[in-house]
Amino acid sequence: MLELTDAQISTWVATFVLPLFRVTAVLMTMPIIGTRMLPARVRLYVAVAITFVIVPGLPPLPEVNPLSLQGLLLCAEQIIVGALFGLALQMLFQAFVIAGQIIAVQMGMAFSSMVDPANGVNVTVVSQFMTMLVSILFLLMNGHLVVFEVLTESFTTLPVGSALVVNQFWELAGRMSWVLGAGLLLILPAIAALLVVNIAFGVMTRAAPQLNIFSIGFPLTLVMGMVIFWMSLADMLSHYQGLASETLQWLRELARAR
Repeated sequence: MLELTDAQISTWVATFVLPLFRVTAVLMTMPIIGTRMLPARVRLYVAVAITFVIVPGLPPLPEVNPLSLQGLLLCAEQIIVGALFGLALQMLFQAFVIAGQIIAVQMGMAFSSMVDPANGVNVTVVSQFMTMLVSILFLLMNGHLVVFEVLTESFTTLPVGSALVVNQFWELAGRMSWVLGAGLLLILPAIAALLVVNIAFGVMTRAAPQLNIFSIGFPLTLVMGMVIFWMSLADMLSHYQGLASETLQWLRELARAR
């Protein structure tokens, strides 16, 4: 008759639970999968399935009791590591959201907002379009598969119980300004073109003061903004490839998976 001790059962449970917390934290915070459009129960099922697949190939994990203080601290550490991975991916998407917000303000569409079903907040229509566009590109280029690959490698490069979590957190916080800079560079040509349009309207106002610039300026700025935004979409794929490559490489550096 097979007899199992409490220590053996605790070790087996910890072998599965510790990776499960890291995988679940990534799936709960990463874009697309971690949004409200996918129920939390489905995300949990996916996390359990991924954990079952990757656990046999993981390096040896600490033999601890999951209900002890040390086990709870290790579980909290895995949640932090997974959340850092998800936050790093969110920065890629937020760069496009910021770009959409800025160009919407410049072209006069800041009032045109809608509820984002993924995050439950009000965003401009242009930002929502950019979010859908980058989500499709992310899935078409197998970005989610790269994320799962880096996540699996992180158990070797950033093992359970390591003391590198604090350093990774400060490294991530130090690059928060990268999001705003990437968003500005993304739509800088469109901003420059709209600035030229506004300057032209200013010159028209000085040349013909009797012209009601407010009645024709707003619709013309809106139309010109839509045309300029449509023209800027031609280079959107190249911008996305550069930002996505930098983000995924940053994710590997965050996990020390080099």
